[in-house]
Amino acid sequence: MASDLRPVDVAVLTPREAKREHAALGAEIAAHDVRYFSEDAPVISDADYDALRRRYDALEARFPTLRDAESLSVKVGARPSEKFAKVRHRVPMLSLSNGFSDDDVREFVARVRRFLDWPADTPLVFTAEPKIDGLSCSLRYEGGRLVTAATRGDGEEGEDVTANALTVAGIPHQLAGGDVPEVIEVRGEVYMRHTDFAALNARQLEAGKPVFANPRNAAAGSLRQLDPQITAARPLAFFAYAWGERTALPADTQYGVIAAFQRWGLPVNPLMTRCQSADELLAHYRIIEAQRADLGYDIDGVVYKIDSLALQERLGFVSRSPRWALAHKFPAERAATTLLAIDIQVGRTGVLTPVAKLKPVTVGGVVVSNATLHNEDEIARKDVRIGDTVIVQRAGDVIPQIIGVVPERRPADAQPFVFPEVCPVCGAHAVRETNPRTGRQDVARRCTGGLTCEAQAVERLKHFVSRNAFDIDGLGEKQIELFFAKGLVHGPQDIFTLEERDSQNPVSKLKNYEGFGEVSVRNLFAAIDSRRTVTLNRFIFALGIRHVGETTAKLLARHYGSFAAFRQAALDAGRGISAEALNNEAWAELTSIDGIGEVVADAIVQFFAEPHNIETLDALLARVTPQPMEATVSDSPVAGKTVVFTGSLERMTREEAKAMAERFGAKVAGSVSVKTDLVVAGPKAGSKLERARALGIETIDEDAWLALVQAGAQGAVEQESDIAS
Repeated sequence: MASDLRPVDVAVLTPREAKREHAALGAEIAAHDVRYFSEDAPVISDADYDALRRRYDALEARFPTLRDAESLSVKVGARPSEKFAKVRHRVPMLSLSNGFSDDDVREFVARVRRFLDWPADTPLVFTAEPKIDGLSCSLRYEGGRLVTAATRGDGEEGEDVTANALTVAGIPHQLAGGDVPEVIEVRGEVYMRHTDFAALNARQLEAGKPVFANPRNAAAGSLRQLDPQITAARPLAFFAYAWGERTALPADTQYGVIAAFQRWGLPVNPLMTRCQSADELLAHYRIIEAQRADLGYDIDGVVYKIDSLALQERLGFVSRSPRWALAHKFPAERAATTLLAIDIQVGRTGVLTPVAKLKPVTVGGVVVSNATLHNEDEIARKDVRIGDTVIVQRAGDVIPQIIGVVPERRPADAQPFVFPEVCPVCGAHAVRETNPRTGRQDVARRCTGGLTCEAQAVERLKHFVSRNAFDIDGLGEKQIELFFAKGLVHGPQDIFTLEERDSQNPVSKLKNYEGFGEVSVRNLFAAIDSRRTVTLNRFIFALGIRHVGETTAKLLARHYGSFAAFRQAALDAGRGISAEALNNEAWAELTSIDGIGEVVADAIVQFFAEPHNIETLDALLARVTPQPMEATVSDSPVAGKTVVFTGSLERMTREEAKAMAERFGAKVAGSVSVKTDLVVAGPKAGSKLERARALGIETIDEDAWLALVQAGAQGAVEQESDIAS
């Protein structure tokens, strides 16, 4: 996937240019998340991924109206393995926002104060602790007894590793103490100490087995063993640092709860401390960084959290991470090696991505042989040539990137790289689209072959079955490539006729293919059957509509409720489209959804205007039934309603109000229409309030809003209590 990051200062962009780049970056970030978490085939370095995110944030800071949910799906981990039973996290396991500089930390503190409207002279307490480089794990205790252990997985669903966790010495089977809640999910990191890692690799070599690349891989591989006896033989450790579902908490601060963890017998990191300013946080970061080599286990940064749990609740979450926490990462490690070749890969949207093939080099304990080069502009900017000695960096200690060349070591015959203008897969022209308004070219070069290009067809199918789309067990990247090559699957609808066609084929049975057998084929067909009903948000995301990532798919699913309603709205929004006709009611409703801008809306309209897409959809819907999403809080009095906030809010900030509404299942819109159910009006409310009254829409003030949602929250608590009893 080519980067849409441009060397143009955000400050000089026009609103139209910013909107286009904002949408493109959102789509690109979502695609990178799929590559990294679902396909284990990243094409961009950690640092460049973070650069995309920072560019995206800068666009939103400069143009606040661009702020929407397209900036990242809840992409917080890896797809749960097919080897294990799956465990749904009752409270999602989210990732943390990253910071890389002192300025990032100071901005984090300032941002928290702005969100809370917290004066600069009012104390604000944080915790700071090492960020362990291991495998996230959630331990569910009931009556103080460990009953379930699960990996993070994709944040919503993880792997059941209970039997293995019970063999980890640092994980207590029973919590001790009079204040242990009836139910509590303790979350932390499973890791391996350096001395234990070295001893394990020595035993692997002695036994003629492959060694592990680093302690994190060793810890992850050890916890994910099918045989718990193997896990028991591995020297794993655990640190507790957070929690998920609970019936009660023993303290009202982060620090206090972690202290209770220690009283209960859970191992916690002794280097956790409290700080009261950005300067104190940075000072503690320097202390931890200086001790890093002597800790005896891997860390990749320091995590800062607001100490007060009440303030954490007020701050809430963005789509992928809590507002009240930041992971301050350490600088990456680097090494020099030779660039052997530049390969061109074609993604599902037709983007041509250059990938550097390197002479293998060890960086931070991991052998690196590939790195992304993003796009042709980046190659030209860095003047990267085949044969060059290049500097490779593993940003965040994970994904490699080329940060520059060593000019004095360049071979005399090294020539500038000529980026291909035809697709290496299908031979169609590969072009860079030009913005007709600005005359600027996109950084991405795309194959024009479309559905005739085998690479795009295969990548679209991989996307369709990926973790956050249909998530069909046993149907991964290799199987899709095989089925496509054999002519068994050309479009997503073919997946759901695979068993029927296989039963009617007397000659070539799937069970006879290499790597298959009767049991695996039977399991595959059962997995496909289990996905004939799928939640609406997954269905929409699976379609691969440009600019529609996981988060946007959820917004659309919540807003329209059914695929039929969404499809009709998209068709209605596109009727009579022209430069002056984009103002019909359906278009106005689509673009009023908080998080859906004109670029995304136009992509949706164009998708449903393509006859081939409609043909594929109809064939797919004959085999698959999309189901409505569950409301965030099903019995909330505002669940499913469209709410508009207007005027000045006095008891909470606008961001807090939006987060609260979404937490209780409401849909937040930026403008009032006939589809609006409720308007919350504060002082100085203007035209939106007037329009609401003219349309006869219910309007309430801020106090009434808080009473309404708090009543719903109390009802949910009482319902949970009834169920528990």
